[in-house]
Amino acid sequence: MDRQNLTDSKGRPLSETEGIKLRSRFLRGTLEVSLEDGTTGAVTHDDTKLTKFHGIYQQDDRDVRAERAAQKLEPAYMFMIRVRIPGGVLTPEQWLAVDAASEAYGNGKMRLTTRQSIQLHGVLKRNLRSAVKAINDSLLTTIAACGDVNRTVACTPLPELSALHAETQRFAVEVAEHLRPRTGAYREIWLGERSDTPPPEQEEPIYGSAYLPRKFKIGFAVPPMNDIDVYSQDLAFIAVQRGKELAGFNVAVGGGLGMTHGDPKTYPRLATEIGFCTPDQVLAVAEHVVGIQRDYGDRSDRSHARFKYTVDDHGVDWVRQELERRIGASLAPAVPVRFHGTGDSLGWVRGEDGLHHLTLYVPAGRIKDAGERRFRTGLNEIAKIHSGDFRITGNSNLIVARVAAEDVAAIDRIVEEHGLDLYQTLSPLRRNAMTCVALPTCGLAMAEAERYLPDLLAKVEPLLDKHGLLEEQILLRMTGCPNGCARPYLAEIALVGKAPGRYNLFLGGGTTGQRLNELYAQNLPEPEILKTLDELFASFAARRLEGEAFGDYVRRAGIVGGEAEAASAGG
Repeated sequence: MDRQNLTDSKGRPLSETEGIKLRSRFLRGTLEVSLEDGTTGAVTHDDTKLTKFHGIYQQDDRDVRAERAAQKLEPAYMFMIRVRIPGGVLTPEQWLAVDAASEAYGNGKMRLTTRQSIQLHGVLKRNLRSAVKAINDSLLTTIAACGDVNRTVACTPLPELSALHAETQRFAVEVAEHLRPRTGAYREIWLGERSDTPPPEQEEPIYGSAYLPRKFKIGFAVPPMNDIDVYSQDLAFIAVQRGKELAGFNVAVGGGLGMTHGDPKTYPRLATEIGFCTPDQVLAVAEHVVGIQRDYGDRSDRSHARFKYTVDDHGVDWVRQELERRIGASLAPAVPVRFHGTGDSLGWVRGEDGLHHLTLYVPAGRIKDAGERRFRTGLNEIAKIHSGDFRITGNSNLIVARVAAEDVAAIDRIVEEHGLDLYQTLSPLRRNAMTCVALPTCGLAMAEAERYLPDLLAKVEPLLDKHGLLEEQILLRMTGCPNGCARPYLAEIALVGKAPGRYNLFLGGGTTGQRLNELYAQNLPEPEILKTLDELFASFAARRLEGEAFGDYVRRAGIVGGEAEAASAGG
């Protein structure tokens, strides 16, 4: 990369964002000036690119955009803060601290994400520093929850296999810390910590001054559960157990689900397994895969800048050989593993450690009090008496983990009193469905998702009931745009926003996160969606094989094209 002329190694001009990063002085930019500017609720355009690295997105309320424009007012700017929580594991005390920050500085409602993080919404610019400091005071952080770096490291929170989860979770934390940005900008800007010693000329030994070409996601899966959809990760570590010991991890590269409507150069991709690494190789593999993307990723076209395109441009074999050269060792062949599903086991289970674990269904991951379902108050009450930990799942649900037998009854009482036992009454369709935030705060949303999905499910469930399929495990996901935040392209049925009230329909994903679906119909309004699903359900009910899943049926029946290429582990 030519820093002076802002061109890449092929002489192509760098994208605008690359220039902003290079000029930012390791993510400092003019953020401190922007935060002190009381004439606007926003930060500057360039600084909006940098706040993401600090875990902060600038948004506005799109519901009132036109009204405010008519009144000659700027948009209703606010910020979303994302907390980086490796593997989604946090203490009850940390839960209460983040909730208190949401109440004091945001809109009082937290959201659990599909990458096991917590988001605070509705934070005004004047409250950003206080909110970030409160989060850091709880020994959590927001640095690298967003931006062109390795983001929150995901890890299957499987409570049944307690020892295996604990060991895998430890690796997730170590990788997250190893790949954390080293710039002092975060502590200077948000925590007011200054050093008398000037920062080194190169503050980022792993990332360099331009960081990565795009975001990078790492996940650790613990079979048989694949709630994090491990093959959707840029870099995947899949735990391999021999007896009761963790032998190591299968390594897979190049997953990613984002795409753009109508642009065939963009596409979802499953990660490809390239070998097996031992536990002592994990940090080196993670660092050097990130290094390959840093050195070879596309910095001229951000739509082609994810690692999946680097893998496809250079070839899987080249990536494996380059990785082996960098770590100074060969990867062993990948070991066969088997996944059984991507959903959460709701309710109580007992782990092999003798402790009890309660997985609660949280609608759209929203922690709020609404009518009889008082999730915020109820979970805070649990946190006040709970001596174990909380674990956010890859499906935006919450596990009250490591509960002693003598505390089960007290937690059950809180669950019942606050209406948190919703999971007991839901259809499998609703229990497994997932959605992104979409409108009104996501600037990329083309259509509704989180606010609309409950109403749509209420109309789809009678169709399933009509065909005797209400208890069938069918995976449906909805997003407001094609960027894939709720991992729609792995679902058996996916609705991806195309325009207000219109969606593209994808069919034929698998039940274990190892097969992509395919586009079936475009630009459908709700009546067409319901009509199409009604016909598909009728066909499925009449012609399915015994035990056949819906996604498998639509492929066998030729409703969508031939068998899609599955991840090398099978599926």
